Amino acid sequence: MVNSSTPAQKTHKTATLHWLLQRITALALIPLTLPLLVFLDLCMTAPYQQTVAWLQSPLNRLCIGVWVLAVFYHAAMGLQVVIEDYIAKQDLQVMLIKAINLSFIVLMVVALFFMFRV
Repeated sequence: MVNSSTPAQKTHKTATLHWLLQRITALALIPLTLPLLVFLDLCMTAPYQQTVAWLQSPLNRLCIGVWVLAVFYHAAMGLQVVIEDYIAKQDLQVMLIKAINLSFIVLMVVALFFMFRV
């Protein structure tokens, strides 16, 4: 099957999807921030054992894990938009976007590794 889309239509569809995904992740982060705030409060006020027990609960661990995934994805998309808007050279844009995506993937994996290690 031949794709009859022009490059401008593909760019428009990609930009629309990018915009939509930014909004979806932003909305998802609103309710997911509540368990994070509870976790941070426990880290500051509760004994270590109570904090670890809270984090070992499957629902709490799932919420924090999904929050980590969503926040790193949302941040990477946001920085991509900033780079595309303010960096004129196309090759530099591509290099910076790849570097940011790689660094966010590494940070996300490290965060999830240490969260599930507890």
